[in-house]
Amino acid sequence: MVSRNRASAHYPAYDQARTLPECGSPRTLWAMSAAYDAIGQGYAVRRRADPRIVAAIEAALGDARTVLNVGAGAGSYESRGREVLALEPSWTMIAQRPARTAQAVQGRAEALPIRSGAFDAVMGVLTLHHWSDLRAGIAECQRVARQRVVLLTIDMKVCANFWFYQYFPEMLPIDQAIFPSMGQIANLLGSADVRVVPIPADCQDGFLCAYWRRPSAYLDPGVRASISSFSKSGPIEDRLRSLERDIQTGEWSRRNASLQQLDALDLGYRLVIAIH
Repeated sequence: MVSRNRASAHYPAYDQARTLPECGSPRTLWAMSAAYDAIGQGYAVRRRADPRIVAAIEAALGDARTVLNVGAGAGSYESRGREVLALEPSWTMIAQRPARTAQAVQGRAEALPIRSGAFDAVMGVLTLHHWSDLRAGIAECQRVARQRVVLLTIDMKVCANFWFYQYFPEMLPIDQAIFPSMGQIANLLGSADVRVVPIPADCQDGFLCAYWRRPSAYLDPGVRASISSFSKSGPIEDRLRSLERDIQTGEWSRRNASLQQLDALDLGYRLVIAIH
């Protein structure tokens, strides 16, 4: 990990002059990191990179040699073949980063402590819905990127049809409210290429829709702890019992028989690529 004081020595792109006050007050940064300081304990174990999603992100990054990973978490999707600097608000997440991952600094998307045009590309993997100011965050990404901005997010118009929300209906309006629409993102980027990212049935990453063909996984407290949507809901014991009952009786399998024949499914995950 690179501290704020050492980062500029390792990365000329790192701009200590922008860390405060432009990067937000300590209170703002603390508020943004507090959620993942609480729920992010097991992310390094559960939220591992899936190689098929890695391939999609790598293709989207093209020939970018230097990359800033915004909202980098535990570093699951950082390429080893590029020069990467990770930016993450939560020290809990930073502390889980394996030694092989890129060096990291603490900061937030809305006020990147990075000089303009410092990186070939800026990437963000399932992070937009955690930003407090989408407009400011995207503007900052565009300011820092010389060539392109690559963002993995969820189109909730598609994801809303996921069977998961039949069992946890209270989570649907929460997720619909926090995930920006594809139209919002495109408008802020100016123009963008949007690519579908199908989710494999045996997805190795443990995000919300990863277990679409493995429903019993949602009964595991460790799995739920690594999915931020569960942290935003109230008591769900009754919902879990309903899912468990349907799995045991075979009702879930009967309702979702068509899924058993699929190796991958479009659940709304989208790569948004803006080329400068």
